[in-house]
Amino acid sequence: MAIKVATTLNSTAPSSILSPRVLIPFTIATVIWGSTWFVIRDQLGVVPPTWSVAYRFLTGSAAMFAWALMTRAPLRIGREGQVFAALFGLAQFVLNFNFIYRAEDHIASGLVAVVFALLIVPNAILGRIFLKSPLSGRFLTGSAVALVGVALLIVQELRRDGASAQATLIGVTLTLLGLFSASVANIMQGTERARALPMASVLAWGMLWGGLMNVALALPTVGAPVFEPRLSYWLGVVYLGVAASAVAFTCYFGVIRAIGPARAAYSGVLTPILAMLISTLFEDYRWTTLAAAGGVVAMAGLLIALSARKPATKSG
Repeated sequence: MAIKVATTLNSTAPSSILSPRVLIPFTIATVIWGSTWFVIRDQLGVVPPTWSVAYRFLTGSAAMFAWALMTRAPLRIGREGQVFAALFGLAQFVLNFNFIYRAEDHIASGLVAVVFALLIVPNAILGRIFLKSPLSGRFLTGSAVALVGVALLIVQELRRDGASAQATLIGVTLTLLGLFSASVANIMQGTERARALPMASVLAWGMLWGGLMNVALALPTVGAPVFEPRLSYWLGVVYLGVAASAVAFTCYFGVIRAIGPARAAYSGVLTPILAMLISTLFEDYRWTTLAAAGGVVAMAGLLIALSARKPATKSG
């Protein structure tokens, strides 16, 4: 159902994020991704990160191919389409997630999630450069306010993170590299080339190419496939592959095609706040004044930015 909702977003008419056709898939992706940071943390340990990423996106690609067949989406996307899917898969499903999984080896998942909220910055800049996406004064003001809130959350997470200064620097650097890789993939999904391709098909092929590239990267760097005996690990792979990849990325990239990468990146602002709420319920996370202030300021910025009347993307 979630995927079906998102596939209706390929219309070229400008859309508001508050319209149901955008808000529903935006919410689905945000809610799912708010839980994934803890699942990813459970993936670390016995299985090298590159193999975990490979398992995730090979699972995700199988789900996407099944969905494409069910909805009769054309799987033949031509040579140019395959090149696009491979490059998109490299940026989103290889570089981005290998950096993120390795970042969580050095710093807490909460800090990774909060730093990743800065995705709105490269998305807005690259969207303006490559997609000519207009950015209203209200959107920029709201974004600046939201970034202040994100900065407060980063300070809070740095205070509670037990990693050494060197580990923190490595972890944050890896997160920023993953963030930039994700931003490149986001911009690719906002192009006319992406709009011409069926969402289910390009995601199915992109995840397959990404999964195979992860296998090709893992074999010479960490050796043969490693299998974790814990059932919770494989349940996590299924959740990350199907819900957090096949469903969430379909919803999220559909939102990008409808309202542009800058506004869609606000999912990343909400995700760490949601992750902290989930942690409050299941991990006894204790809110501090600084964390609460950061969350409130980030939400205020979000409301200001999203109240801009003009769409943040160029209709095509």
